[in-house]
Amino acid sequence: MSRLYWTTTALITAECIGGGIADLLRTPPFYPAMIDLGYPPYLATIMGTAKLIAAAIVVAPALPRLKEWAYAGITVNLIGAIASHAAMHQSPSNAIAPGAFLLLALVSWATRPSSRMLESREPAHPLRAGERA
Repeated sequence: MSRLYWTTTALITAECIGGGIADLLRTPPFYPAMIDLGYPPYLATIMGTAKLIAAAIVVAPALPRLKEWAYAGITVNLIGAIASHAAMHQSPSNAIAPGAFLLLALVSWATRPSSRMLESREPAHPLRAGERA
């Protein structure tokens, strides 16, 4: 498997594990930032649990459908972080870390080996390309 895939996957997985543990333990830097953005404290438990589950699924050797959901969740979390900082009119520098991890997550997803992808399927539409009714 590609070095780029494993490097980006290791980095995004480490971020999910570190962030998930920090959320669950309510420690810096994520918990204070979450509270500063106006989110309720209980969201840290939800997000921390989700991040740890996503990390486990992304590195698992199988589970292609769950991998798609895990990558989607990671992407939504990071876009949400960027949007939250912007909505609260915080310094644009606050978007650098989530933006960088978003880029890493997208590269990890895009470079994953075929064994970690969903199989392509025929379209659900009854007419194939070029056929007439």
